[in-house]
Amino acid sequence: MALNFIRTGTGEPLILIHGIGSELCVWEPVIDRLASGRDLIALDLPGFGHSPPLPDGVDPTPAALAGAVATLLDELGLDRVHVAGNSLGGWVALELAKANRAHTVTCICPAGLWGRPLTRATGPTQSPARLAARALAPALPLLLQSESLRRLALANFVAHPERVPAEAARRMVSSYARATAYEATSFAMRSSFFTGAERLDLPVTVAWGERDRLLRPAPLRAPHVETLTLPDCGHVPMWDDPALVTRVLLAGSSRTLAPTAPAA
Repeated sequence: MALNFIRTGTGEPLILIHGIGSELCVWEPVIDRLASGRDLIALDLPGFGHSPPLPDGVDPTPAALAGAVATLLDELGLDRVHVAGNSLGGWVALELAKANRAHTVTCICPAGLWGRPLTRATGPTQSPARLAARALAPALPLLLQSESLRRLALANFVAHPERVPAEAARRMVSSYARATAYEATSFAMRSSFFTGAERLDLPVTVAWGERDRLLRPAPLRAPHVETLTLPDCGHVPMWDDPALVTRVLLAGSSRTLAPTAPAA
């Protein structure tokens, strides 16, 4: 399958992976800031944005999504890269690390660290909020001109909806409305949790939004993890503080492990 992506910038390759119900446009506030120091590849996960879903019969688990990203890396002639992800994208980044495809991982408000399944449902269910977003899709360009309506639509995701321009807000809500794999991916995500952190022998940075309304900070018990707080930021902090998120991504993708001392 061919994933939709954009590529820009110079330097070491850095993959940017969005969260559930989103697409690569969420990285827009930091793309130009990062491009002078990184070869950026921002992608749409299978069934989101302009990427086709996974093949029939393949559950869209975070590991399966990571496999699709690994296939893209193969197509681009890339072996191991720096990987960053937001929410579900953070979990996918960790799965890529487990598959030995990452030099470093930077997780921004990562999903999957809840330690137990979050649902007892036996299958995907329709989201009322998504149904409403789809019904309102033709009117979104007009509705989201209103700062108060942008605040209502985005308050669960960003701490400062007033900082999101109307067109960017429209793209964010439209991404959520049209994601063909949303329900199946949400079910797969909520039915499981990330395991294998103890095997991550690489630098991992985990950054939590101080004002995240969707996820509470949880520990990642990996050997080389650094945990940060993003002050005054929500679950999708790229619009809340793009300069801070840029610094975190640059620092996270610059980390190296201290050399191991030779045995006596």
